[in-house]
Amino acid sequence: MNTLDKPIPPGEPLPHRKIIREWLIPLAERTTVYAIALMLLDFAVWALLLAGTVMLDALWAKLLCGLAAGFVIGRLFIIGHDACHQSLTPHRNLNKWIGRIAFLPSLTPYSLWDVGHNVVHHGYTNLKGFDFVWAPLTQQEYQALTPMGKLFDRIYRSGWAPGLYYMIEIWWNRMFFPNRKHMPTRRPIFIQDNLLVSAFGLVWIGVMTAAALAFEQSVLTVLLCGVVVPFLFWCAMIGFVVYVHHTHVKVSWHDERSAWSKAQPFVSTTVHLTFPFRIGALMHHIMEHTAHHVDMSIPLYKLKQAQAKLEDMLPERIIIQRFSWRWYFQTARHCKLYDFSRRCWTDYKGRATSQPAALPA
Repeated sequence: MNTLDKPIPPGEPLPHRKIIREWLIPLAERTTVYAIALMLLDFAVWALLLAGTVMLDALWAKLLCGLAAGFVIGRLFIIGHDACHQSLTPHRNLNKWIGRIAFLPSLTPYSLWDVGHNVVHHGYTNLKGFDFVWAPLTQQEYQALTPMGKLFDRIYRSGWAPGLYYMIEIWWNRMFFPNRKHMPTRRPIFIQDNLLVSAFGLVWIGVMTAAALAFEQSVLTVLLCGVVVPFLFWCAMIGFVVYVHHTHVKVSWHDERSAWSKAQPFVSTTVHLTFPFRIGALMHHIMEHTAHHVDMSIPLYKLKQAQAKLEDMLPERIIIQRFSWRWYFQTARHCKLYDFSRRCWTDYKGRATSQPAALPA
């Protein structure tokens, strides 16, 4: 066996990313039929749950269907996310169409997500000034905020409002007809994709309204349970998922590109969050996130095996965290601001809340 095919001891330097990706080549095979079947199944479940918000009489049952519909929007989004990475099927143009279709219930413009996620987030994960997703402020930046800005930062990082963060800072500011401040590049496809999701949103509202009238239900109640609640749940879900993927007392941020590059950010800036009751599988294995960042061509239906391979080959290198609400809110308390000079997380008073990150070799 080649020495590069053996597990790398914790004290040894990490091999080049190209070598690490070679370990995962057998898991990069994609299949069209299975990918389409996954999307059709999720759309069918989503439609059935929306029907429940109309046809069930009890308000609690309508709300429960709406919440579940929001979760399925998240599942569809993960399928679209894979398609946007060109990892869902072997066909490039088909992936683009599947991505656009799967993104519709989350009202996500495909091309703008592609730029913000594939180019920026994956290209510069946890590099301050480039990656903007849940990028922590320094104490100096926080002090320079207006009182309203400080309030919003505290709300966002309280642990209670990841959905509000995503809805305002990501979806509204950077994807839904973004202004030049947030998206200086202007492309016709950005407008076209925004018009597409806007049209879908109007059709969604129209169909739910017509269904409410046809079944003699309250239009307001049906729109609340069948449109507003699913969308808000989806925002909370994606805000939470992205937060826990890259926020942890052991995860570092960088403000200097060469040090960031030396830190092997595709391994060191992601968290593998584990759940009981196969909850990770219900989320199409998106929580096996280290494997996804190492090689974006791994399809969602192979991520579990890819993550296991990485953890076998890189013992003690990957952050593996068992989820609990206690851990989550401890993380929210500890990860408020980041001190790049001390290489650690701090609270709002500048007190260190994590151990200083080791300097990259």
